[in-house]
Amino acid sequence: MLPDIQEKIQKLTQELNAYNYQYYVLANSVISDYDFDIKLKELEALEQQYPEYKDPNSPTQKVGGDLTQKFNTVQHRWPMLSLGNTYNEQELRDFDERVRKIVGDNVQYVCELKFDGLSISITYENGKLVRAVTRGDGTQGDDVTNNVKTIRSVPHQLHASSFPDQFEIRGEIFMHHAAFARLNKQREEAGEQVYANPRNFASGTIKLQDPKEVAKRPLDCFLYFLYAENRNRLFESHWDSLAAVKRWGFQISEHSKLCSSIDEILAFIDYWDTARHQLSYDIDGIVIKVNDYAQQEELGFTAKSPRWAISYKFKAERVETTLESVTYQVGRTGAVTPVANLTPVLLAGTTVKRASLHNANEIARLDLHAGDTVFVEKGGEIIPKVIAVNLEKRIEGASPILYPTHCPECNTALVRQEGEAVHYCPNEDGCRPQIVGKLQHFIGRKMMDIQGMGDETIETFYDLGLLRKISDIYTLKDHRSALTQIERFGEKSIENMLAGIEQSLEKPFEKVLFGLGIRHVGETIAKKLAAHFKNIDAMGEASLEDMAAVPDIGGRIAESIHAYLHNPEHQEEIARLKAAGLPFAIIEKEQVFAGDSLTGKTFLISGVFADFSREELAELIESHGGKMVSSISAKLNYLVAGDKMGPSKLAKAEKLQVPIISDKEVLAMINQSN
Repeated sequence: MLPDIQEKIQKLTQELNAYNYQYYVLANSVISDYDFDIKLKELEALEQQYPEYKDPNSPTQKVGGDLTQKFNTVQHRWPMLSLGNTYNEQELRDFDERVRKIVGDNVQYVCELKFDGLSISITYENGKLVRAVTRGDGTQGDDVTNNVKTIRSVPHQLHASSFPDQFEIRGEIFMHHAAFARLNKQREEAGEQVYANPRNFASGTIKLQDPKEVAKRPLDCFLYFLYAENRNRLFESHWDSLAAVKRWGFQISEHSKLCSSIDEILAFIDYWDTARHQLSYDIDGIVIKVNDYAQQEELGFTAKSPRWAISYKFKAERVETTLESVTYQVGRTGAVTPVANLTPVLLAGTTVKRASLHNANEIARLDLHAGDTVFVEKGGEIIPKVIAVNLEKRIEGASPILYPTHCPECNTALVRQEGEAVHYCPNEDGCRPQIVGKLQHFIGRKMMDIQGMGDETIETFYDLGLLRKISDIYTLKDHRSALTQIERFGEKSIENMLAGIEQSLEKPFEKVLFGLGIRHVGETIAKKLAAHFKNIDAMGEASLEDMAAVPDIGGRIAESIHAYLHNPEHQEEIARLKAAGLPFAIIEKEQVFAGDSLTGKTFLISGVFADFSREELAELIESHGGKMVSSISAKLNYLVAGDKMGPSKLAKAEKLQVPIISDKEVLAMINQSN
């Protein structure tokens, strides 16, 4: 009797899940609502009577959890980096050439469709879904676990047995065209605002705070990349891991292909540039990944993206519309950007009213005149831009568009540095958008991440005279009575904001440095400067030559930093921020060494090792006093070589006569000293 009950529950679960997927995701009704409800009630009754046989992936469970008041921010175990983009064949060939130069000609690539949706990272422990996190800023994102659990193609519990105890799987949440059309029709009939495109809908839905509402919306998900500790001991390649995760029960795209040459890649791209229009969902390009995990490790990463993958974007859609006017925006750095105001036009699923004109050179190149008919496309299908003028439709006697000579906000004469295309307003301490922009930049997520403050709050405080400089943020606690008078700014909001300001004092030096908004100093440069100089005083004392000698800095960035730190007003501001308690030096952590046998020696690791991951081997070397470096030079003491080491590194090491040793020899060096 009981085996029959278990089989009945399993059969109903599989049958109803299939019906749900057809209806909600593919918008294809293959059973009447009445018949579906009868089967669902039968399954619910059986699950209540025999809970030991209930499937965690049962359709009775895909209804959403409790209401989420606020999404928690979660740090990614492995950063969710973006891919480098290309739009032409030559850049793809250049990518292939760079890869082969480092890892040799024995290389394969996996070509995958680039889904136009929302990136997600899902963590499983012992086969159970425990956490789902959005991309966020790449290092941390929002915990949307309860919402992702409602997606019918995402398993709650895996039934296979060969998966790691803990792993992350990356994927893309999206919506099929038919389901999107059905939903928009329902909203239109109900008098509600319709969505512009499936991607916007998917992104908005996953951020709803009520999972029960999310469960009503037809989302789907493809999974496409696995992360786990010692992953390359489980699989040798990305292709192998895709086959495995499919066996574990994940939905992967059936359209991926393993390619051995650049010509095969180009043929795949050419096919899908046309065939994509027959898919039931949107793609905007093709992703190309080096297949072999050891080769991926050898190629490594830049600060923003992996060197072993690239994204080919399909040619953007182009439309024609009328230029109504040109206005000018002043950014936080003083850069003045011209913006084309257009007659609204539908482009790649969204209504476009404005487009970037970049700079004065671009206006001159386009020979832009008032009232011109212009061609607009989306760069990477994200940011609209004017690419050309239809001269046949130019109005006779139309006036040319002239770039302004003075700031449109404060009327200060604009400047343009030699070798740069952008005009700047030099009045950084008296031009409203620059001041407001710097304040908004400082509180941003990648900088000081001050909770309880947003861009609108900054503008309100500026207009009320509460904020003029960054340091004023740390005096807001002294203006509580003024804060309580602000409309829609209650006691709870004030407490949250002041708590967020206080917590920002714990941010590290590199975050503070990035937050200052020094021109040309982004997140990566700020980290390099902090690591090199250790504190702001050493940076201020450095000469231009010393500054430019820091890796990846160079002359132009050095000049910008040097000028900023030698400006008396900026020096006073830094002094005020120091007095407020912000850190302007890195906190050196005392390192406990297991030994000193490798002290004074530099090492570079390359290849794959049987007994260690590269991270474990690096940790072992550093724990005995050795120093890891990222490139081969004549000063390198040892190249630690494993299997599948790239031929270019080997050739360079041999040319410079750098000793090449194995992991066994590293252990021998440590043990001999001990």
